[in-house]
Amino acid sequence: MTEFRSAAEIGVGFHADVIAPLVGDVGCAAGLLGWGSDVLGYDTERSMDHGWGPRVVVLVDAGEVERVRKAVEDGLPDEYDGYAVRFGWDSQEAGHHVTVATLGDWLRGQLGFDASEGIELADWLVTPQQQLLGVVAGQVYADDGRLTAVREALAWYPDQVWRWMLACQWSRIAQEEAFVQRTYEVGDELGSRVVTARLVRDVMRLALLQSRTYAPYTKWLGTAFARLDHADGLDRALADATGAVRFEDRERALVTAYELVARRHNALDLTEELDPVPRPYFTRPAQVIDAGRFVRACLATVTDEAVARCGLIGSIDQFADNTDVLSNPEAYRKFIGIYR
Repeated sequence: MTEFRSAAEIGVGFHADVIAPLVGDVGCAAGLLGWGSDVLGYDTERSMDHGWGPRVVVLVDAGEVERVRKAVEDGLPDEYDGYAVRFGWDSQEAGHHVTVATLGDWLRGQLGFDASEGIELADWLVTPQQQLLGVVAGQVYADDGRLTAVREALAWYPDQVWRWMLACQWSRIAQEEAFVQRTYEVGDELGSRVVTARLVRDVMRLALLQSRTYAPYTKWLGTAFARLDHADGLDRALADATGAVRFEDRERALVTAYELVARRHNALDLTEELDPVPRPYFTRPAQVIDAGRFVRACLATVTDEAVARCGLIGSIDQFADNTDVLSNPEAYRKFIGIYR
C-alpha cells in the first residue's frame, strides 16, 4: 500500500500539478470541500480503504463549467504521486472525484441553499453543523474571492442565534440532569449509565458551542471536543463520568463537569454571572447544576423576536440524531416549517 499522507497534503500538489493546468487561466476557487473525514483533517491510514484519494471541488462561472468538466475528464491521469485518481468503495463505482460546478450549484447540493445569496434564520437553524463544516473546514487551494466570502459568512452563527442555541443546549441538560440519580435509585443501573452518557454528550456539545466550534457528526465529535482547550480538566471529568462503575463516582464526575462548563459560561460574559456550584435537586438527593438557571439567563439576552419565537426546540442538531436526515439536504430542509 502507498504510504499515507493526509488528503489535504496530497491535494496541494494534485491541484497545482494536475487541476490548475486543466482549468486554465479563468477565475475560480478550488479546495478539499464537502463530505469526508479528510475535509475535517481527521483522515488517517485507515481512511485509505474507503472513499479516499485525490479529490477537489472546482468552482467556476456558469459559462466555464462544461469546458472545465471536459478538460478534467480528458486530462486526468490514472494516478497521482502513487495514489489512484479514480477510485470507488462499497457499491460506489470507481471514478474520479473532481467536482466542477458553479458556487451556487455546489452550495445548494452541500447545504440545500445558496449561501452566497444570503442566509435566512431558518437556513441557520435547519442546516446541520457537519454540512456547514463541509464548506468552512476544508483546505482551499485557490480562490478568486468567491469562496472566501461564503466561508466568512458561514464561519459561525449570528450572535442572537448562538445565544439561543446555548439556551437550548443548557435546556437539554436541565431536562435530564436529575435522572442519573433517579434511575439508579430504582435499581436501573443500566438506565443510569445511559442517561450519564447522554448528558456527557450534551456537555461536550455545549463546550463546542461555548468555544464557537461547529460539531462534526458522531464519529468525530470526541475528536473535535478533544482539540478544544481543556486546561480546566473538563475532558477528564467527562471521561470519569462515562467510566465510573459506582453511582457515587458517576454523579461526582458529572457535577464536576457541570461546574466547569458553568464557569466557562461565566467567562463568556454573555449573561449575569451565575453561581457555578452544584446543588441538590429540590428536596431530592440528586446533585445537579440546575441548568434551567442558565437557560433563563441566555434567553434573557435573546432580543431578536424571530429567534425568541422558536422556543427551546433547538437547531436541527439539537433535536435530530439520524444520519439519513442530517446528511441529506432534501430531507433536513423539510424541517424549515418548524421555525416558520
